[in-house]
Amino acid sequence: MFKNVTVFRISEGWAPTLSALEEALDAERFEPCSASQDKSVGWVQPRGEAHGPFVEAVAGQLILKLKIETKSVPGSVVARQAKERSAHIEASTGRQPGKKELRQIKDDIRMSLMPQAFSKESSVLVWINPVAQLLVLDAGSQAKTDEVVTRLVTSCGGLTVSLINTHMSAQAAMMTWLITQEPPRVLSVDRECELKAADESKSVVRYVRHPLDTLEVKQHVEGGKLPTRLALTWDSRVSFVLTEALQLKKLTFLDVVLEGTSSDKDEGFDADVAIATGELSKLLPDLFEALGGEVVSG
Repeated sequence: MFKNVTVFRISEGWAPTLSALEEALDAERFEPCSASQDKSVGWVQPRGEAHGPFVEAVAGQLILKLKIETKSVPGSVVARQAKERSAHIEASTGRQPGKKELRQIKDDIRMSLMPQAFSKESSVLVWINPVAQLLVLDAGSQAKTDEVVTRLVTSCGGLTVSLINTHMSAQAAMMTWLITQEPPRVLSVDRECELKAADESKSVVRYVRHPLDTLEVKQHVEGGKLPTRLALTWDSRVSFVLTEALQLKKLTFLDVVLEGTSSDKDEGFDADVAIATGELSKLLPDLFEALGGEVVSG
């Protein structure tokens, strides 16, 4: 269910009722792009059922889903038609269009072609843990993360969030684990990492399906290459790639977690939510503790 994890701390005092949250999201439900519209963002039913709720409550956890549709016209097509139109203007009037007029021509062409543009759709799962006051996004990029947080804060009055801040940065911790080969008890280092030089060379070394407990890796880190990604496994149950920004990528729930789960399609959504939130509710505190604990703002 979750492939990526970016975690935010929800500020104290925000505790809407389920009905109030449902009403807020319904007011900003997703509507497909119109013929001339290049982007549309809105909330959809997480379970994927028409006329279903916009907030799914499973075992005390709240699941939302934001949908994003974008349409774009290839720049090469706009440039070619603008060139043809400019040539026609020059041939008929004896003058070349100026920069301002050329921009307007391109804008007009782009708008005229928009109804024919292919659309691209994507969605982001949102998990709210009301008890732990955590907001978790399944967003694979910073742009999508910003999009979801902005829309959530806009939709839900009084909500403010902040990124989790730990006493030790993820990068500093990854450096220590690679040098000492002694990660915290609940974590094990796997066979993938990325190291990047901090100097002007910006050189990058990547290891994929490669042992990391080698002298070569240790020398790279001690020589000044900083880890930006490191594959880890938590408690032999969940594998992931930790980034320098404290994001979890390539999240995978291992077989021991999935044993005995129902294959009934009707129970699939609830089972997936229960498994994902149940495991992450234990993994995240362990990870924060491995990074020296969360910094509590006063």
